[in-house]
Amino acid sequence: MHFPDLRLRLKSLVGALYLSATVPAVADAACRIVQHAGVDYAVCRFDPARDAIGLYHTGSNGQPYGGFAALAQDLRREGRYLRFAMNAGMYEEDLSPVGLLVIGGRTHKPAALGEGWGNFYLRPNGIFYLAGGEAGVMETGRFISSGLRPDAATQSGPMLVIDGAIHPAFRPLSDSLQIRNGVGVDAEGQVAFAISLSPVRFYDFATLFRDELRCANALFLDGHISSLYAPALGRFDGVHPMGPIVAVTAAMPGARD
Repeated sequence: MHFPDLRLRLKSLVGALYLSATVPAVADAACRIVQHAGVDYAVCRFDPARDAIGLYHTGSNGQPYGGFAALAQDLRREGRYLRFAMNAGMYEEDLSPVGLLVIGGRTHKPAALGEGWGNFYLRPNGIFYLAGGEAGVMETGRFISSGLRPDAATQSGPMLVIDGAIHPAFRPLSDSLQIRNGVGVDAEGQVAFAISLSPVRFYDFATLFRDELRCANALFLDGHISSLYAPALGRFDGVHPMGPIVAVTAAMPGARD
């Protein structure tokens, strides 16, 4: 699904260098390293009622951001900065989303309900959404049936955890190891984003969310292109161009939030 060319990769790498040089000196304890089943993960937790969590895709120039640096530049014009960012769902070669994308209450692409090849179509897949200061992860069919009108939503797949159960297709001894990132929502309504720091199998990634992060529902976002912007952890990823981005933003120091 995503096959960016060398020019986009170089642009993203330059963007990472820009980000690392323009981070406000603001302490942020939302992110930490968590070890689970012998693997380290970067985990960032946020409160959707208090933290400005949003989805982003197209910039002020009408083109997909393609990376964190372009998004950060747009935010700076608004007096805001990135606290955290991560790729937020699978995308096509032109960086358009494969499935549902809702930003600011507007549907940019409807949910993908057909059959297809790849992780996205490993049913059940699901949707991460934000609505009225709350967040959730829900299986796609259930989300469509719910009639929810989210402020923001992104579709990806497969689901990692479904109502406390590990996705039935995952095998504890699978030899498919990849860097993976995903999102879950715990019983207190906190949003937990995680990315593995070394290749892991789906099963272990799912148990991280269920057993360590206590998320009854969690969604896989992507694999080898997984990218993280977390200054507190020294992460300014920019090697892989990306489509939808989930980010947490705040007012620049000295500015009104």
